[in-house]
Amino acid sequence: MKRLFLVTLFYFLVPISFSQTFISATHEPGSWSLSAPGVKICTDDKDDWLVHKAAALLQQDMEAATGKKPMLVTGIPASSKSIILVGSVHGSALIRQLAAQKKIDIAGITGKWEAFQVQVVPRPWPGVDNALVIAGSDKRGAAYGVFELSKQIGVSPWYWWADVPIKQTNFLFVRKGPYVFNSPSVQYRGIFINDEAPAFSGWTREKFGGVNHLVYEKMFELILRLKGNFLWPAMWGNAFNDDDTLNPVLADKWGIVMGTSHHEPMMRAQQEWKRYGKGPWDYSKNDSVLRAFWKKGIENMGSHESLITVGMRGDGDMPMTAGTATGLLEKIVADQRTIIASVTGKPAAQTPQVWALYKEVQDYYDKGMRVPDDVTLLISDDNWGNIRRLPAPGSPKRAGGYGIYYHFDYVGDPRNYKWINDNNLSRVWEQLHMADAHGANKLWVVNVGDLKPMELPISFFLDYAYDTKKWNAENIRTYYTEWAGQQFGSGHAAAIGNILNRYSVYAARRKPELLDAATYSVSTGEADRVLRQWTDLNHAAEQLEDSLPAAYQDAYFELVRHPVKAFTILHQLYHAVAMNHWYAAHKNGLANHWADEAKQFYLNDSLLTLAYNHDLAGGKWDHMMDQTHIGYTYWQQPPINRMPEIHYIKADSAVSHTAFTPGNTALPAAGIQKKGASPAFVQHGGYISMGATHYSKAVGAAKVSWTIIPDVGKYGDGITTFPVTMALPLSAASPHLDYEVTTTGRDSLRLLTYFSPTLNFTHAPQGLRFAVSLDAEQPQIVHLNQEDNTPLWNTWVADDIIIKTTQHFISAPGKHVIRYWMMDPGVILQQLVLDFGGLSPSYFGPPESSRQ
Repeated sequence: MKRLFLVTLFYFLVPISFSQTFISATHEPGSWSLSAPGVKICTDDKDDWLVHKAAALLQQDMEAATGKKPMLVTGIPASSKSIILVGSVHGSALIRQLAAQKKIDIAGITGKWEAFQVQVVPRPWPGVDNALVIAGSDKRGAAYGVFELSKQIGVSPWYWWADVPIKQTNFLFVRKGPYVFNSPSVQYRGIFINDEAPAFSGWTREKFGGVNHLVYEKMFELILRLKGNFLWPAMWGNAFNDDDTLNPVLADKWGIVMGTSHHEPMMRAQQEWKRYGKGPWDYSKNDSVLRAFWKKGIENMGSHESLITVGMRGDGDMPMTAGTATGLLEKIVADQRTIIASVTGKPAAQTPQVWALYKEVQDYYDKGMRVPDDVTLLISDDNWGNIRRLPAPGSPKRAGGYGIYYHFDYVGDPRNYKWINDNNLSRVWEQLHMADAHGANKLWVVNVGDLKPMELPISFFLDYAYDTKKWNAENIRTYYTEWAGQQFGSGHAAAIGNILNRYSVYAARRKPELLDAATYSVSTGEADRVLRQWTDLNHAAEQLEDSLPAAYQDAYFELVRHPVKAFTILHQLYHAVAMNHWYAAHKNGLANHWADEAKQFYLNDSLLTLAYNHDLAGGKWDHMMDQTHIGYTYWQQPPINRMPEIHYIKADSAVSHTAFTPGNTALPAAGIQKKGASPAFVQHGGYISMGATHYSKAVGAAKVSWTIIPDVGKYGDGITTFPVTMALPLSAASPHLDYEVTTTGRDSLRLLTYFSPTLNFTHAPQGLRFAVSLDAEQPQIVHLNQEDNTPLWNTWVADDIIIKTTQHFISAPGKHVIRYWMMDPGVILQQLVLDFGGLSPSYFGPPESSRQ
């Protein structure tokens, strides 16, 4: 019933965005046929290269979708009943002529950043019956208008990168309009190709001869189709501007704003220093050489639209020497800006720059280092999706604003994660929403590793950056359905969206590189139940695969089937190894059966890799699954996958061949948890466990309310307060949640509260806070992340949870109330557990208690 509600809700929500859906399969008053013969695509010959390129791609898209190839012309043809006019306000005299004649109104987009409008204009010129006018405020706005049309006629942005078939249709009608698409929420929106060996690097060498303009043009097109505009290029052994001189030229033509990564200042790659640098990468010892090196980078940039990284880190993405003086770093930035002004011939403030507060660089900022106000401060997450700090609400605005550097992939402690997508979109949304709410919306860039297989989170990241008002806690689940519909059609959207939603929740609970045979408890049956979740999901994905047309099989394998099956096999492998260890420890002959099973699952993993690399799409993606992922012993990846250790029991030493019966511990349910009044939770087995959204009463405040974020964490739904910019002092009137419990005696106990990992993004000395109380006792204030030292942080992000413990006493059996008090925003509660001494160790903790 709950899942049916979700599907019904999605179709109910469609009319909310219906006003921006200008393509229809049926004729309506004022619409005209886009798929009729003789349609011509027109541009102004003086318009930007990108406008002409977008028009050419529209010609390609329309032919693929309708079977009819429109003629591509410049100017207005002498005789054509129907045309599509594509142009930018400043580049197209034809657009301006229509505006001057009052046939279109472009006041709503003129002078704006990347805005566009789509409108049917009847009889715009003599001999032309109808024109579909796609007008952009600038060249990217015009391109976005074209690609929005392509998407609505059935061309996925992933048609090349994920082999998504273009939907065939004989009837396409354009509604009258106008349809105005305003400037994006985030000005610069893009991706960072990083950690790209061995997969992306091996693939590009085989298919393109290296990371050159041939592969980058595919990437530029993808970014624009996803309404992005920014790129940090591949940097492991690569130098974008030096490897292929066409790279920067074509990036500028495509309208892609280029930068260099957080540790590569002044538009020069680390590899360029390795190739041409002389002396140490140390400004205190080699400043003149470094200035000359950086000057060359700005000279090479020329007039290409760029975001220049300023500042300096140690060579090879390492910290600078311990105790680096902020004064030296401020001088470095000042000297870099002098170079920028000298080369460009205009004040440095007129050339966009960014200072990345990554790792120890944020420490310099916290100790007082400052850069000029026009420089964008690029705030980083902790490499695991938790933003480290945000500007305080109400703080003075910066001319350069604030941005976010985020991670879907990472190399480093506590473990690399670069094999496969394991990102939970609800969690990504929650962190990005906080960034937007705090005004960090100048630049969003995300490390996507090899690009594939991050198709789903990349789409969400750029979609949300484009319009942060569209997605929220109430509709985030529908993103999976909408995205599945774009790739596979409405007929399978709900089912595929459900699979992708469940996958995202399961995959984020523990990254695959951190899994091993000891992750889940065997004795309680937890390991069995985790495996059952994955095998059930794998079965659902397999059944759906069988129902899809042949044309969709490659795309389905890449976007759905492979990630589900890969994770399932990995869980099967570690489960078999765990069972082998259990039985071997008990001298049980069944250990041998599980050893054989483990070896088969290890082989299955290799076979699945081969299927992706060699069989998929005729070998198109060879090497994309070369990343090792089994056999980690510390943070760095193993050179090869390594079979986990297993044990065989000799027949003469075995004492039993009887299987044990695992415990009956349930897992927290991932999905909708019904909120509101409910009976009390009952003590059983030495504990009481409560899902955070199963409160008996929620009390808000005048400007603060409780909000459930579905699927946000390890235990499914979580609850927090909105707005995320408001903290409140603790008082009797503070927002709080009540949880009723029934206990069987009087006893001392521990209250364990479980939270989504988060960092002290407010930078307050006490960290983020909450409070808890039992019955009428004085609330205990708890500091969630004040002591975020490295060992603790490693545990938090690896286990995907922060657990805090308080001590309490129950004086009599019967009903009691646990009260959870809000103090700081951005704190997401997932679960509460009262421990009377009966907890058993497990990864997920105890199942939710019964209520009566």
